Amino acid sequence: MSGSSLDGLDVAFAEIHENGGAWSAEILAADCYSYPSGWVDRLKNATSLNALDYQLLHVDYGHYLGEQVNRFIEENGLHYKVALISSHGHTTFHMPGRRMTGQLGDGAAIAAVTGLPVVSDLRAMDIAFGGQGAPIVPVGEKLLFRDHSLFLNLGGIANISFNTSEAYIAFDVCPANRVLNMLAALDGKEYDAGGQMASEGHVHEELLQKLNALPYYAQPYPKSLANDFGTDEVFPIVQSFGLSVPDALRTYVEHIVQQIGRTIRDHRRPITDDRQTTTEPPTAGEGLPQAQQTSNLKPQTSNLLVTGGGALNTFLVNRLQEELEPLGVEVSIPDEKLVQYKEALVMALIGVLRWRQEYNVLSSVTGARRDSIGGALWIGQEA
Repeated sequence: MSGSSLDGLDVAFAEIHENGGAWSAEILAADCYSYPSGWVDRLKNATSLNALDYQLLHVDYGHYLGEQVNRFIEENGLHYKVALISSHGHTTFHMPGRRMTGQLGDGAAIAAVTGLPVVSDLRAMDIAFGGQGAPIVPVGEKLLFRDHSLFLNLGGIANISFNTSEAYIAFDVCPANRVLNMLAALDGKEYDAGGQMASEGHVHEELLQKLNALPYYAQPYPKSLANDFGTDEVFPIVQSFGLSVPDALRTYVEHIVQQIGRTIRDHRRPITDDRQTTTEPPTAGEGLPQAQQTSNLKPQTSNLLVTGGGALNTFLVNRLQEELEPLGVEVSIPDEKLVQYKEALVMALIGVLRWRQEYNVLSSVTGARRDSIGGALWIGQEA
């Protein structure tokens, strides 16, 4: 898969098992292939192309993906070991309100180049059923990471998942690495390694307030963000204040942290002490009623599993832990392989579920009419 931050193509080889409804998975090999500069520009500018050039890019990128899969197989000695390719592709257009989402990377081209079966277009079925088509990772969190109740992915966009006894809900919180990387690029850097530049900056309160007041944050879930929300709306706002790069980075880190903190406060179910029964959870998209904010309520002690490239941003993670500590939430960073490739692993699982014709997108997350079996199947091998 290719993330919105355009840092490269994530490829993971996973072995997935199911036994009596219990799923497990292991990443046996993984890598991130950086894009040549030409591909970064082509993907970044894809939404400005005319219809014909867009379709040609879709096909070209599919052949490129197939070539990179073949490279990965060769480098890791995986000949005759790969049973299925599940390709998320690279998201360009995402307009669930118009029942449309677009991911570059023609599945037929991948299948033709690799000679293997391919599952692609993983979000389209959910969109057709009236869902947001995002996030789709929660089905993997539900099946593979049952010991956690909170999940945060800090990719180009930050998205969060809540696994409760009542329902599984998830949604996009705010742009994250895509904006941070664009700000770091102003100083000639690909990204802010470890959050070092942000740690040297200062929060600009007026900018922070303007970012926090963006209408998206007041919308109830289910909801999702297109990449251009960060690039075309958020980034120009940050630039308009004319801050130094460290100050801009520091302020945007604070924005990410505050939005995640607010989201967890608004959507996580409280528990009571022994003198009162547990209160009912808030309805979808609403915070706790003020009447429930009483002294005998205390936050659940929760473990937040954080993955995605932003999990390697030490400054961001430390600020997040400070923000969440009063809520009884402990930030947990897994091993680096899972940090970097959790989403690729889940895409593999989604492909396996599609192959088995089992539900692989959760309507409780996306708001679709029902759970769905998403993905187009392309048979690349000879019969």
